[in-house]
Amino acid sequence: MKMVTNAAGREVPAEINGNSAVPFKGVGKHRPEGSKYGPPIPTCIDYPDDNNKVIGSLREALERCGLRDGMTISTHHHMRDGDLINNQVFDIAHEMGVKDLVWLPSASFPCNDPVIKYLEDGTVNRIEGSMNGPLGRFVSGGGMKGMAVLRSHGGRVQAIQDGEVKIDIAVLTAPSADSFGNAKGTGGPSAGGVLGYAKADYMFADRVIIVTDNLVELPCFPMEIEGNYVDFVVVVDKIGIPEKIVSGTTQITKSPDRLLIAELTATFLEKSGLLHDGATMQAGAGGTSLAIAVYAHQILRKKGWKFRLGFGGSTKYMVQMLEEGQMGYILDAQAFDLDSVRSAEVNPNHIPYPVYNAYNYHSKGNLTAMMDIMILGATEIDTGFNGNVVTHSDGLLLHGIGGWQNCLHARNVIIPLPLFRDRIPVIVDRVTTLCGPGELIDVIVTERGIAINPRRQDLIDAVKGKGLPLVSIEELKSIAERICGKPEKVSFDERVVAAIKWVDGTVIDAVHQVRK
Repeated sequence: MKMVTNAAGREVPAEINGNSAVPFKGVGKHRPEGSKYGPPIPTCIDYPDDNNKVIGSLREALERCGLRDGMTISTHHHMRDGDLINNQVFDIAHEMGVKDLVWLPSASFPCNDPVIKYLEDGTVNRIEGSMNGPLGRFVSGGGMKGMAVLRSHGGRVQAIQDGEVKIDIAVLTAPSADSFGNAKGTGGPSAGGVLGYAKADYMFADRVIIVTDNLVELPCFPMEIEGNYVDFVVVVDKIGIPEKIVSGTTQITKSPDRLLIAELTATFLEKSGLLHDGATMQAGAGGTSLAIAVYAHQILRKKGWKFRLGFGGSTKYMVQMLEEGQMGYILDAQAFDLDSVRSAEVNPNHIPYPVYNAYNYHSKGNLTAMMDIMILGATEIDTGFNGNVVTHSDGLLLHGIGGWQNCLHARNVIIPLPLFRDRIPVIVDRVTTLCGPGELIDVIVTERGIAINPRRQDLIDAVKGKGLPLVSIEELKSIAERICGKPEKVSFDERVVAAIKWVDGTVIDAVHQVRK
């Protein structure tokens, strides 16, 4: 495989799955050319005069969409680890004898581990999307035939819109839908909140199947999926288990160290002036991020302040701010818990907002650039403030990128994280996998000190003399190594098992097969 050196100094493949690739050129250096991709022009001639698109089964829908070898199938993950439909697509494909499919999920979860057997038998050639747990280990070990492509949520919609990846069939679950195909994320026994990942899929896929367990009378409103993009509607007994929308990563931390990190982060936000009346904020759904939201809420109440808006993934802590008057609006792409699902259904200031609008770098503006405060996590940070979110120091693919890369374009990016995990330092000389350039990461908060990127002299000046434990990133690395020792380097084979895309579609890094 021909490798080239990109602007970040990383060796990346010049070709991915038979298609030429553009190496990362630097932040804001790549300018796209051409027009947006357009799917084939449909005609009403091919659809029922009464606009009733309900048919008998998912298999019938896939057959009538022309499922065949080599197609790209897209799905979304709004039911998270409670999804009951996505695996069925590949069960059916296997029964039909279809081979070499490309799966384009907006994310995968442990419930999708059964897809491994279809990677092994050739039903699925590769996954272009996140992978974790057994699925990530399988790919890291070289078990997948094709090369994985990992994109951020915004990178995924950019790739679909630009025609970098062409969806043949989108299979989209919907908690409520009507017979025409209008659909939404609320209502019914499997309410999931919002459908913020589905827009690019239904707009640009050749064929679109809606799967629901709650068929409602026309019109299904407010519609997040528009029926005139939909080919077939399939009604099943159950699309998902709402209780499994909540996972271990969406519970507030109980760790004393991580609670200290959260408190330090909130104190930094207050003393730096980043937290103020009318500010905008996005925080993740990890345990530490949730704790930060709680501390920030306390400061807002004490000061009589209010966030103008919060962008979600929504959590019950954001919902509490909204309901108690400390947040004006939630713009929401994904519900992380059942409190958020309920809020999305009843509160007019809890507004569905697709990632196609929020994160797409190839658009005329980006919501993340409007965010004053962005709280993110990472698996590794190096002394250049570069970040890794897909592998740990062992090189195994254990996480997806999510919206992480897109969120780096916020005005102030703060990453709270422990100094080490499982006795392995998190601050390193050079991240194992580069996912985000250090010039976009502003502050690192650990239980043993806060490091501000030297590029942000304004933040350094803002907190000088205010009693915060400020240290350099090099000091944090030294402290971690004194406690844990320096981790051994992992050996990798030459084979590239995954390419990491940047938000503009260029290749920022590659993941090599872990040497056995």
